[in-house]
Amino acid sequence: MATDSRVDFRERSLQGLWKNNPALVQLLGLCPLLGVSSSVVNALGLGLATLVVLVCSNLLVSLFRRTVPDAIRLPVFVMIIASMTTCVELVMQAWAYELYKVLGIFIPLIVTNCIILGRADAFASRNAPLPAILDGVMMGLGFAAVLIILGGLRELIGQGTLFANMDFLFGPTAASWELTVIPDYKMFLFAILPPGAFVFMGLLIAIKNITDARLEKARKASQDTPATGSKRVRVTG
Repeated sequence: MATDSRVDFRERSLQGLWKNNPALVQLLGLCPLLGVSSSVVNALGLGLATLVVLVCSNLLVSLFRRTVPDAIRLPVFVMIIASMTTCVELVMQAWAYELYKVLGIFIPLIVTNCIILGRADAFASRNAPLPAILDGVMMGLGFAAVLIILGGLRELIGQGTLFANMDFLFGPTAASWELTVIPDYKMFLFAILPPGAFVFMGLLIAIKNITDARLEKARKASQDTPATGSKRVRVTG
């Protein structure tokens, strides 16, 4: 049983972080992904909010999966997601109000994020709480990772800085975290605006596809090598 648990953890992790990444493979949640990721702090804030909603929603959907009739399954899932989103929104208003004002409408729009509803219906409603939580964590981390990478690229190329305005999320002590990578940098507005988000997102998807193709080629080569080697041994004998 312990071995099965480890295999499942590894597979769930690979699915969420790489193989079935919700942003790079499923192409879900692109509206907030492209709209908010103009800086690291914006991306991190939305990524954490989405992660919390996803994990909590998966847990509740899994707990009530046997008691919710199929006829009202989706409305109940939406209500659960909306409740979790409201809780996260209130917490952000209380503890990170400046960031909440920056993210604006994208926090309430977590309710309509296809990643959360899709995982609730496709996985959490059919599995026990622990696998559902694990799936939520890994899918949320995969989405947040793409958000942060995209935000870092756009902030660096657009403004020449990294980790600007981190005090919006972590308080006044984080104001000194800003790194000026390129001094006296003239802003590259294209990278900060939505068209730049589309370009950088396309580059990330292309990099993943190229990496997957090379890994698959290397895997096939490693499978062919022993057979070739064994033939050579027989011929020499």
